[in-house]
Amino acid sequence: MSEQKQQPGQINIELDEKTAEGTYSNLAIINHSASEFVVDFVSIMPGTPKAKVKSRIVLTPQHAKRLLKALGENIHRFESAHGVISDTEQPPLPLSFGPAGQA
Repeated sequence: MSEQKQQPGQINIELDEKTAEGTYSNLAIINHSASEFVVDFVSIMPGTPKAKVKSRIVLTPQHAKRLLKALGENIHRFESAHGVISDTEQPPLPLSFGPAGQA
């Protein structure tokens, strides 16, 4: 196996097996302060009144905006290849975490 030479300014990112498996989430709860955005990823099951946060990501406002742009570009490419993603209505969840957005 030959080693690839790392170019200047290139980042070497490692992904271990456990992280590569990913974590399923069907609810994202987003909160923010003046200095950070907090995104909690939750897996909630129908008929279950309780769910646990599976992962929390904390971002700077600048990184949150870059993530929004990158996600938008990826959704555009996905829809160009596979068709429009339908945005189905979801029943409101009884969550009260203060000012937050859901995705």
